[in-house]
Amino acid sequence: MSKDILNLEPKAVWQHFYDFTQIPRPSKKERKAAEHVLAFGKKLGLFAEQDQVGNVLIRKPATKGMENRKGIILQGHLDMVPQKNSDKQHDFEKDPIDAYIDGDWVRARGTTLGADNGIGAAAAMAVLESTAIAHPQIEALFTIDEETGMTGAFAIQPGWLTGDILINLDSEDEGELCVGCAGGLDGSFLFKYEEQAPAAGEALQVIISGLKGGHSGVDIALGRANANKLVARIAKRLTDKLGVQLASLEGGNMRNAIPREASMTFVTDKAAQVKAEVEVLTKEITEEYALEDNAISIKLESAQAPQKVMSAASQKNILNAIMACPNGVVRMSDTIPGLVETSNNLAIVRVADGAASISCLMRSSVDSAKIYLSECMEAVFTLAGAQSAFTGGYPGWKPNPSSAILEVMSKLYERMFNQKPHVRAIHAGLECGLLGGAYPSWDMISFGPTILNPHSPDERVQISTVEKWWKYLVEILKNAPAK
Repeated sequence: MSKDILNLEPKAVWQHFYDFTQIPRPSKKERKAAEHVLAFGKKLGLFAEQDQVGNVLIRKPATKGMENRKGIILQGHLDMVPQKNSDKQHDFEKDPIDAYIDGDWVRARGTTLGADNGIGAAAAMAVLESTAIAHPQIEALFTIDEETGMTGAFAIQPGWLTGDILINLDSEDEGELCVGCAGGLDGSFLFKYEEQAPAAGEALQVIISGLKGGHSGVDIALGRANANKLVARIAKRLTDKLGVQLASLEGGNMRNAIPREASMTFVTDKAAQVKAEVEVLTKEITEEYALEDNAISIKLESAQAPQKVMSAASQKNILNAIMACPNGVVRMSDTIPGLVETSNNLAIVRVADGAASISCLMRSSVDSAKIYLSECMEAVFTLAGAQSAFTGGYPGWKPNPSSAILEVMSKLYERMFNQKPHVRAIHAGLECGLLGGAYPSWDMISFGPTILNPHSPDERVQISTVEKWWKYLVEILKNAPAK
């Protein structure tokens, strides 16, 4: 771990971010991070409380002369997406993140960095401890488990917070003010299939790696490859042309990350023909994704002989279902140019030992479109003999054109930086929709520094934008709207 980031400005923000890199905090395992923040608030002598699921709330009174301003809630989440390169030895439940400076960026060696949303939580802590910033009453809300179901936001109870304006610190493009986001829905599909002893032949495996992956909301429109789609494509071609017997198939590990790696194990008595076909497919795939995913690796290797393989009928059904499952952009918005309206991420596939499970995350800024997509997917998997379940649905966040905080922040940005901010809605999911459901009177906005490739080991945060974002945040607090 490089401690050089402690010398970056603003020092308070980077100190708290460094502390977060030292605390393992994958989604659903962020207890130590919550304890750290709770102890921090109590040490400052502030109201600090944890709710029944683990969210932490710290309240700081207004500075002198700011008592008549609307109370502001600074909100971010404590968990991070645990993604690593296949050659990286790292236990996200035990090991710190190895962060380092690379030019104008902070990144991690072989893993996700956790700037999503560690940098936002760090900024909120810097505000809480500062004695030099003029501000109205501040409530800092640190939620848990945002990345795997927004469990913390779902559990927020009305009446716990008293502020008027929610500033979410979980956006990832400096200069943009986010005023709306997509809702989401998890889809799970389960097959039980027949197994049989493999016929005589050689055991081989196809290993796919090197994909860029990325955030299934932010990056879904970039045309990047999905490793689950690629491995199913190869498996189906080898099945249809050469009759391979599939023993297992797996890819992806996070519902909100575009899968970067996948593999399959099979038995064949046509090894030479399989090798030739994989070479053909590799050429096809790498040419198709030459611009957006130019480092795809597809390897054919020997494997340990499996005891069981799938029956031919089961193999055909499951591969057809994965091939037919919608993935990527389903529809662009009619009302906001360039915005994805509806999408699906074919996120996780596990096929082994008589069971196949497929997990997807559907997103849409139109609730009816999200439901329609789920019905289409249920139809596909029902035809293939799978059971379907839909859980974890959360609402989108509808823009408020008369937002007082939007007006303040837009004027401030133009005054400070001599250009207008980009006001937009995003296709990613933010906790604002859920939190606004518990507090419908809140005025809400989201902004942040520039973070590239979140949810992947290529994640990095731009140093210069963190300093700019911090100075902007300080001015926003000084200029909070009057009650």
